[in-house]
Amino acid sequence: MKKLLIAALLFVGIAGFAQDRREKLTPEQRNEKQLQKLTSELTLDASQQAQVKQLLAERSAKAEKLREERKERKESNTKPTAEERAAFKKQMEDEAAANDAKMKSILKTDQYTKWKTLQEEKKDKMRDKMKERKEKI
Repeated sequence: MKKLLIAALLFVGIAGFAQDRREKLTPEQRNEKQLQKLTSELTLDASQQAQVKQLLAERSAKAEKLREERKERKESNTKPTAEERAAFKKQMEDEAAANDAKMKSILKTDQYTKWKTLQEEKKDKMRDKMKERKEKI
């Protein structure tokens, strides 16, 4: 019984340590990893890779800017008004539509269809994760 308890504690400690060791990637490394994934899943040619790489860099820069703004707002303890939240939601929808249009212009029809499918799967996966988080609370 004592050995079982020690083994269980050891397992929990190792599992906790493994979660903390999740690698932290720089924005450039994340972009490169995403580009490699898209290249393999959509079989992008060199020209498409260059265009997608540029698009990922633009998106990453915008996301970093938004992250900084959110961090500043959190540090100053100011909550956004309903109008600000609505404007932000509209801005995000507009950017998503613009990103979608750019990807459509870069990719061939079959690649674009596959990309949209991958996006939907990713969205569903995120919804499931959010449900799990809410259930834990």
